[in-house]
Amino acid sequence: MYFNMAILLHQWFVEIKFERKFFMFFQKDIETMPREQIENLQVERLKWLVDYCIKNIPFYNDRLSKAGITAEKIKSIKDIEHIPYTTKEDIRDTYPFGLFGQPLKKIVRIHASSGTTGKPTVVGYTHKDLDNWSDCMARLCISGGATDDDIFQIAFGYGLFTGALGLHYGLEKIGATVVPTSSGNTERQIMLMQDFQTTGLVSTPSYAQYIGETAKEMGVLEKIDLRLGLLGSESCTEEMRDQIEKTLGLFVTDNYGMSELMGPGVSGECQYREGMHINEDHFLAEIIDSSTLEVLPKGSQGELVITTLTKEGIPMLRYRTKDITQINYDVCKCGRTFARMDKIKGRSDDMLKIRGVNVFPSQIESVLMVYENIAPHYQLVVTRENYSDALEIKVELVDGTLLENYAELENLRNKIHHDIKVILGIETKVSLVEYKSLERFQGKAKRILDLRNC
Repeated sequence: MYFNMAILLHQWFVEIKFERKFFMFFQKDIETMPREQIENLQVERLKWLVDYCIKNIPFYNDRLSKAGITAEKIKSIKDIEHIPYTTKEDIRDTYPFGLFGQPLKKIVRIHASSGTTGKPTVVGYTHKDLDNWSDCMARLCISGGATDDDIFQIAFGYGLFTGALGLHYGLEKIGATVVPTSSGNTERQIMLMQDFQTTGLVSTPSYAQYIGETAKEMGVLEKIDLRLGLLGSESCTEEMRDQIEKTLGLFVTDNYGMSELMGPGVSGECQYREGMHINEDHFLAEIIDSSTLEVLPKGSQGELVITTLTKEGIPMLRYRTKDITQINYDVCKCGRTFARMDKIKGRSDDMLKIRGVNVFPSQIESVLMVYENIAPHYQLVVTRENYSDALEIKVELVDGTLLENYAELENLRNKIHHDIKVILGIETKVSLVEYKSLERFQGKAKRILDLRNC
């Protein structure tokens, strides 16, 4: 399978002292490979991946055949540009298992995330996928400053969401103690932090903020001894990070990933926080122009495209993430040679991320349009309440007389609220408003009013 076996044999912890800090590696030989060696390995694994997809996945067999692509035609990294892109729509169109590279008998875990039509994006993992995922997460945990002396509280929601279990197994792999509290029940979270002497927190940035505020209100902020936060699943500005660090007295690093690619573990910050190191032995990253689909020169800002070089369960060839960033290929001061991607600048489409959940207007629209009493006009208002994202859905009523019938109005509102919660998996506020009270548009409708930064 074109793997460099010498690389896989070297998995150990190496600690080096640098500027009065202790920087650690999980797999130093891999994380500090010269650029030429990284690219040679990527070419080998890309060849394997193309051959694997042709042999195991009819969808890719057809697409690659039409493009005239075979493993033998991959001679350099640049040859990847001949491979067609994969999109979220491709995953949706092949729901649930059409892009799986192995039969379900060999799939040992299934995760899922929100999709644009109410159907989730389904991803599968083989044993080998889970091992690689754990390795990637172990690297990011250590580069962010986690050690085997830490007690980490994971305040991500467990379940189909990939974030919690990804960090869980990565932290366990480096020997840290994991407390799987899941999300919510904030006062209990804080009690356990005190009782267990928790040193690390895994959560969304907004929830970390809320924990800090709640602990302050409880008068126990000084009794919490957190030192490190491995935060993710939603964007975190420098200002928000500074506020979290000041409130909770910890050091925060960011990480990046998505279910389609693996989950968290695609990239993450080291303690210098000058970009998120991409695990390039498992992921080949490109930056493209979203309009022309052309690959942009190194250092350019554009849409991030990722190819999963080692995944068996559901491999991705040139997956369009829709996330806007840029990549730095300079060697980091920490000694790692993997390329670093900037924090995500935004998205090339209209997806919202609410409390770590991907939300598409089309998801909500698919719910609203089944109701006869609802007009085809709505507005999504996003605000921040108690350091957490809040989504209000304003919906127009066709029949204005409903506004005079409280019982019937409330019954309709509750039904819509329930259906949207089933699709999104999060709480929202549903407001029923008068007909023609929402703005009309002659061109493309602007359905989203984002007030989080106002």
